Amino acid sequence: MEFKDYYQLLGVARDASAEDIKKAYRRLARKYHPDVSKEADAAARMSEVNEAYAVLADAERRAAYDELGRGRRAGERFTPPPDWDAGFEFSGRGAPGAAGFDDAAFSDFFAELFGRMGRARRRAPSEAGHGPRHGEDHHARILLDLEDALRGATRQLTLRVPQLDADGRVALKERTLEVRIPPGVRPGQMIRLAGQGGTGSGGAPAGDLFLEVGFRPHPRFRVDGGTLIADLPVAPWEAALGGVVPVELPGGTVLKVRVPANAQAGRILTVRGQGLPGREPGDLELRLQVLLPSAWDPRAKALYEQMARELGDFDARRVAAAAAERGE
Repeated sequence: MEFKDYYQLLGVARDASAEDIKKAYRRLARKYHPDVSKEADAAARMSEVNEAYAVLADAERRAAYDELGRGRRAGERFTPPPDWDAGFEFSGRGAPGAAGFDDAAFSDFFAELFGRMGRARRRAPSEAGHGPRHGEDHHARILLDLEDALRGATRQLTLRVPQLDADGRVALKERTLEVRIPPGVRPGQMIRLAGQGGTGSGGAPAGDLFLEVGFRPHPRFRVDGGTLIADLPVAPWEAALGGVVPVELPGGTVLKVRVPANAQAGRILTVRGQGLPGREPGDLELRLQVLLPSAWDPRAKALYEQMARELGDFDARRVAAAAAERGE
């Protein structure tokens, strides 16, 4: 995928005001609108202009795009970093279609960046119109430590709220919230903070803030739903003879896990109920990783030489091929 420079597409500077962006869009719309333009590629150019305006005319999308696009050039190969949008607070205004366009007609680049934004819940139409109006719900993605998801915790989280300043330029305002993290929270789950969304009007209550949970990378464990997954290093004799080995979980808890005899590297050991806690606790999946002592150690070298002499009829390639045929 190629990076799109929306400022270049509209012909404006990166510090352009909201009014500058609107003027540039109107000028290009008069030039490329298919109903009036004689340009051969008018429809394609108009689609690009609409896409650029849908991002830059929206303070929330623009702030996220600016953060991601710093130092990028149009046309360069581009893949968004994981969780690049974490920590931005978005209102329903940043939802797909909010700028008056059909976002589905935009490029893959747009969909990759903004396809999951604007998940803030919409209020029922009956709450809109004249009189008091309930505040809009907001949405943000947050990253938690795995240890907090296992035990539960209360943490202070800082969110960046995009706004237009007095000059019509995007500015990021930060706000810090104290958030209770329930034990067993899963990736993608929403934590609801009542009354922390948009301000209501006419005395109506504020909207809610929904925090979509993600996890920071852990050096040893990854998460799939409620399942914890990790490699379990074992010595050759532990894999061959079997045994009980310690497994330290995030947070310091140590489990004793039995390794069956004749276990091969890559085998998955499942420990039921030792994943993320909850009404239905997740499991712990451990992938065996057999580590060999270094032959630089004279003791290990002597044992390897003895095995080579006494087990010379062992053909690792043949054994592996037979296991593959059995589907193991």
